[in-house]
This record gives sequence, structure tokens and C-alpha cells, in this order.
Amino acid sequence: MSEFFIDMLENESCLISRALPSSCEEESKWAYMTFNLLEITTNKRPQLVEPSGLSQDAAVKKLKYEDQSEPSLQEETTCSLDKSDCSNDDDNQHCYSSSLISQIGRDTSIKCLLHCSRSHYGALASLNRAFNSLIRSGELYKLRRKDGIIEHWVYFSCNVLEWEAFDPYCRRWITLPKMPQNDFFMHTDKESLAVGTELLVFGKYFTSYISHIVLRYSLLTNSWSQSIEMNCPRCLFGSASFGEKAIIAGGTDAQGTILSSAELYNSETQSWETLPSMNKPRKMCSGAFMDNKFYVIGGMSSPTEFLTCGEEYDLIKHTWSVIPNMSAGLHGPSGAPPLLAVVNNELYAADYAEKEVKKYDKKNNSWITLGRLPERPDSVNGWGIAFRACGDRIIVIGGQRVLGGGMIELNSWTPSDGPPNWNMIGTKHCGNFVYNCTVMGC
Repeated sequence: MSEFFIDMLENESCLISRALPSSCEEESKWAYMTFNLLEITTNKRPQLVEPSGLSQDAAVKKLKYEDQSEPSLQEETTCSLDKSDCSNDDDNQHCYSSSLISQIGRDTSIKCLLHCSRSHYGALASLNRAFNSLIRSGELYKLRRKDGIIEHWVYFSCNVLEWEAFDPYCRRWITLPKMPQNDFFMHTDKESLAVGTELLVFGKYFTSYISHIVLRYSLLTNSWSQSIEMNCPRCLFGSASFGEKAIIAGGTDAQGTILSSAELYNSETQSWETLPSMNKPRKMCSGAFMDNKFYVIGGMSSPTEFLTCGEEYDLIKHTWSVIPNMSAGLHGPSGAPPLLAVVNNELYAADYAEKEVKKYDKKNNSWITLGRLPERPDSVNGWGIAFRACGDRIIVIGGQRVLGGGMIELNSWTPSDGPPNWNMIGTKHCGNFVYNCTVMGC
């Protein structure tokens, strides 16, 4: 079994093209080094070794071709590891079920693996127990974050209890395990948030009374479980994450009371910390991190009072400040919360009524129109589409409103390239209405 996965990894060659802090040329050197070291470790020659000078275009074409027959992440990470992968020699015995790349040591092995695409971590986890333990422990992701190596994947749900992930670098789709069945949970409002290596989905369930529940998907185990509840359970809140932490603010409790309270979640300790309350209670709001501060924008403070102000939370001073008219014109009382995305500490928004992209002018507290949203994705007052930051790009996810389902589309634009010029980077038959969407960077 182990030889099968070694062959699979060797055939992929680990040459990748994606947006990381280091240059593509430097990244390819690391990936190619890892490939050759794995070849040495297993004392095997690959069926095909690509030259180190392989062009980026050729590498991308090869990766796209191989991804067509590549096993899913779930299949890779759940393969049997019961049998040890050991090779015996008259002079030495090397048991690869308890080592990484033994010829260069653990530390150098990990340094090489940090620069491999996390699309390949499922295959690496299947090589032996050492690789499996390293990847499932989360140690690699912590070291990647420390070194500034981050890949952003988009997670979204177009069907209740079903989630898809999309890797925009390799343009690869991953189907997550189905969420636990709960009829009441299926028909209630849900919020989603990606933090660290976790995807959190907030909703309600019913036993003898209605209460809130948080379901947690772990990238490390590829499974769902019930997560710890907030100190003040809620829904319809604004939220955003930064690394392994996230902040949620506002929303409504189980009795429908609109809240001004806020909490910080730490995914490494799986704990909630109560923060100072906002100046105004609000629900149906949006959250964002910009310039090391957390912002809550828009929402409603009562069934009849519509808010255009925002609030800024200073993580060092632990204080909230009101920003008047911060979301003026972005959404209406019957529409979705503001659709926001932060790229390189610049705040962008989707004006779903006018189908325009706007940028926030921090100095003048105003919005500047940059161009148009993609034409094909439809929404119902902002519901049904997603507008998310994904690394250095903005992605819009949605489909055309047709009977019988339809096609979901992912359109991408990089603000640093100039005015909005959308490129379709993925399509999938999985419905045309996006219920929830979030981006995980790790």
C-alpha cells in the first residue's frame, strides 16, 4: 500500500505553481528538492523525472492533467496505515513507518515539506506513520504560518449539509464529508467562519428547547464534530479571522435579543474569550480585519432601525470607536449584510443592487466605484452569492437563477492588476445559490 502512494507522489513530481511569498522559481526548487529526497529515501527511480528547468506553464498544464485522475483528499487521508513500510538490509534496517526523509534528518525534512502545496499533504500523510502524525498534528501548518507560507482555499455550501472546497492555485475541487444529519439545524439560519485549520458552522438545534450549536470541521482529521459553544451563543453576527484566531460581534441570542457583545475564538486552545461590547447592538452585520483592527459594518439595531455606521475595535487598546456612514449605500434593510473583502489591507465591497465593485477610501470615509461585478452570478438582494478575499485576489461565487439547479461559477480578480477584470477559474454542478462561504488560509 505504501509503495502505491510513493509512486503516486513521485508521478505528481510535486512541481506546483501558486501564489506564495517566495517566487515561483524558488518554490519550484524546494518542491523539486523534496521530490528527489523522497526518491532517495525509498531507493526508487520514478517512471518520469521532469527537468528542473520545467517552465511554469508546462508545470501548470501537467498538474491540471494529473488532477483529473487524482484521488480525493478524503480518500488519501483515510487509507490504511496498519502495515509498516519497512525495508530490510543485511547491514542496516530502515523502518520508514517511523521516519521522514531519514538521510537529511527531521528538521530539514520539515523545511522541505513546508514548501509543498497542501493539496499534496493527503498523499504525504499516507506514506507512513511519521508523515501521517506530522500532518495530522498540525505542526506543519503552524510552521507555515510562522514563515508566512499561506495557501487560501475557498469553502462554500450550495446544498444544505454539504460543503465543497476549491484550491485556486491547483484549481482542484475537494468534497468534504457530509455534515451530521439534523432536521432542525438544516432549516435554520447558519453562519460560517474559517479559522486556523478549522471550519466552524453556527446554527440552531432543538431537543426540548431551541438552542445554538457550533459544528466544527477539522482539516487535520477530515471530519466533523460538535465544537465548544460561545460564552453567549448567537447567530446573524459579523465575524472575521486572523491566523488561528477570530472575532465575532453582535447577532441575536436564542430569544431574538439583538446583541452588542463580542467574543474572540482561539482555534489552538478551542476556547472563547469575552471582549468589550460594541457601542451599538446590531445583527445582520459584516466583519473584517484591516490594519490590525477589527471592523463591524452595517446591520440593524432593531426590526426598524437600519445602521449605516461601522465600529472599529483596537486589539491593543481593547476599545471600540464608531465610524459614521461607513456602509452608506452598500445594502438595504431587506438585503443581505454588506459583502466585504480585504486585500492587502484595502477594503472592497460588492454593491449588489448596482452590480458594482467599490473600494473604501479610509481618509475620506467614502466608497469609490471601481467597476462591475461579474455579469452571470445572480443574487436575491445580495443573498445567494459570495464575495470573498482569497489571498491577493477577490473571488465572486454564484450562478444564474435557473430551475433544476444549475452551475456554480468562481470568478477571480486581482486588485493590484488594475480595474476589475474577472476571470473564471472554476465551475461545478452543485446548485446555483451559495448559502455559506468562507476562506481558510493555512
